[in-house]
Amino acid sequence: MPAVLALGTAVVYGLRFATREEKGWLGAAVKTASTGFLALAVVLAAAGGGAWFWLVPLGLALGALGDLCLALKGERLFLAGVGAFGLGHLAYAGGFLLRSGALGFDGVSGAEGLVLAVLLALLVSPEVWLAPRTGGLRGPVRGYVALIGLMGVAAVLLPDAPGQGVLRAGAALFILSDLMLAVEMFVARDPRLRRGLALALWPAYWGGQALIAWGALAFWGVGQG
Repeated sequence: MPAVLALGTAVVYGLRFATREEKGWLGAAVKTASTGFLALAVVLAAAGGGAWFWLVPLGLALGALGDLCLALKGERLFLAGVGAFGLGHLAYAGGFLLRSGALGFDGVSGAEGLVLAVLLALLVSPEVWLAPRTGGLRGPVRGYVALIGLMGVAAVLLPDAPGQGVLRAGAALFILSDLMLAVEMFVARDPRLRRGLALALWPAYWGGQALIAWGALAFWGVGQG
């Protein structure tokens, strides 16, 4: 049931609130619920989950807190949201790395090395096109970029195991949604472009969170004995 509620609230938010400049308390509540129900669904499905699995629902819960803060206006709330999401990425990265260590890292293939190189270039690029536009928020934005980069690297290093591909897809969508959010908030000025970004980033973000939740259940072997 929590998974159904998560999907339902995500659809409602995407259809009614995603493109609004002012989300209001109702929009903020719906947005928060969409990720909060994901966290609850994972906790209920985990039945223990094994070592360090709790870091995944913790990351989802921190994402829900970040959703609440970013849906409301104000620089302090924005900074609180950035902090919550940053800690969520740190939780994901820690969970991925600790579980990967338990399963046994299997090295880095040529394709994975290429992805790591592209990811590094993507993480450095905001110094050129984003940092000059963030003003007093430059420090927090830089810190956030580093944390989401750590999560991305941890996803690339996942060993071959059930759930690997789903977790990687979720991490990639999460990074893509953050890229679109940065462009919408700090770069884009055309209202049509901003609306298009708002429409695209919500399914990318929520889909990424849902894939991380789903992939983690397989990667930790939940329900497989």
